[in-house]
Amino acid sequence: MDFKKIAGVMLLGVALPIFAQSYPNKPIKAIVPFAPGSATDQIGRAFASKMSDVLGQPIIVENKAGVNGMLGADAVAKSAADGYTLLIGTNSTNAALKSLMKKLPYDQDIAFAPLGYLGSVPLVVAINNDVPVKTLRDLVNLAKSKPGHVTFASASTSQLVSSEVLANMAGIEMTSVPYKSGPAAMTDLIGGQVMLFTADFAVMLPQVNAGKIRGLAVTSMKRSSAIPELPTVNEALGLKDYEMIAYFAMFAPAGTPSEIVTKLNQAINVAAQSKDLQEKFSQIGFVVEPGTPEALGRRTQLESAKWAKAIRDAKIEPQ
Repeated sequence: MDFKKIAGVMLLGVALPIFAQSYPNKPIKAIVPFAPGSATDQIGRAFASKMSDVLGQPIIVENKAGVNGMLGADAVAKSAADGYTLLIGTNSTNAALKSLMKKLPYDQDIAFAPLGYLGSVPLVVAINNDVPVKTLRDLVNLAKSKPGHVTFASASTSQLVSSEVLANMAGIEMTSVPYKSGPAAMTDLIGGQVMLFTADFAVMLPQVNAGKIRGLAVTSMKRSSAIPELPTVNEALGLKDYEMIAYFAMFAPAGTPSEIVTKLNQAINVAAQSKDLQEKFSQIGFVVEPGTPEALGRRTQLESAKWAKAIRDAKIEPQ
């Protein structure tokens, strides 16, 4: 009997649990694949701070924006699967991106280990104050009278697809103007360089409430308690099936040990239960939804199919 071999196998058997028990023993990096100040950035940093308290190690947030979140997601996909590099993912990076790009530098379906769902926010359809309309129906009528005249900004998948799907369902033609970041798009919306922008509450609500832009509708199935005076797109246009929301979740590179995935999921769910985090982001329509890694995996599959259909129906050509 080869006792050395048996001893080696026994040591290997305990190595992973011991490693997981000692995890984390150094700072963790969380990559936000969008610009500072975006909803993903704000929510990711809030969760990272709460999770640091639970895990006993700092989680250092790094912004790596570009290509609808692809650059940041790619960096995490190619990192070591040791629990020290995480992705603050969204419907863009983990559902829609593969349908928007001809080729990704990683396989979106298998590159990540789901850790936990953070929550979701509706989007607000808003216009520059000088656009001569007061309602979404008015805007649609304007766009019908002048095909291509209405310009819209987008800096992320949810912003682009929500506007294109709206145009498709309303039977209008609008002109897309791409931006590198939501804040940059907002600056141009306020300044009148573009006419319309559909983005998350974190970007929109402060400007709507300050009277710098005019909100027309929200993209969820129900009105939001954060701005209840705005109708849903369905209400405004007499539609039934329009819904485009942004969601946020946390992922690790595929192959991350299950014990570490469990620890990170527990930290995410503890953070989600934080009353001050919930209160802070309820103002931007954010709804937390704690759950298991398995639940996030199933949700990701369903969302990938949903966004693929929306992109196909809106005839958005992959870039």
